[in-house]
Amino acid sequence: MSSSYTKTRIMVECALMIALGTILANIKIYELPNGGSLPPAMFPIILFAVRWGTAPGLMAGFVFGLLQLIFDGAYAWGWQSMLLDYLAAFTPLGLAGLFKGRTWGIFAGTVVGCAGRFLVHYISGVTIYKILVPTAFMNWTFTSPSFYSIVYNGSYMLPNTVIALAIAALLYKPMKRYILGQDIQ
Repeated sequence: MSSSYTKTRIMVECALMIALGTILANIKIYELPNGGSLPPAMFPIILFAVRWGTAPGLMAGFVFGLLQLIFDGAYAWGWQSMLLDYLAAFTPLGLAGLFKGRTWGIFAGTVVGCAGRFLVHYISGVTIYKILVPTAFMNWTFTSPSFYSIVYNGSYMLPNTVIALAIAALLYKPMKRYILGQDIQ
């Protein structure tokens, strides 16, 4: 397979996965008052990263984050929040590409990509949203920005991770050759 064909295929699959993620981002199971929601949108980006590798995956995550910033209503408190909660937060989903070609890589990649996204949201919560502390959330009152950020961001990132893992489990057997890149020669 020629290098030009492979690059074109990567770009086309990237565009398709970003488009699918953008569509799935509109299916929200719940949405929190200060940003954060529970859609099945991360999985296509993670799938793309595991299939093509870290560099293309990081780029897909960045572009997906940019589109989320534009189309999702951008819950943000200034440019710093836009940078962290959208552009920087979705980019680490591409870290799933570290597990490219590995038999159970989609599962490990999902955990690593989601953990990377959580870490960026946590940093944003501690540095930008600390102005919300003390605050009440889920019948708890928080005085620590660190603890508030862990609980708040964990309340949607943990379920997001579980949803992405469940989708991976459902699709693993029928899409194993695709996920592992065995159809690329």
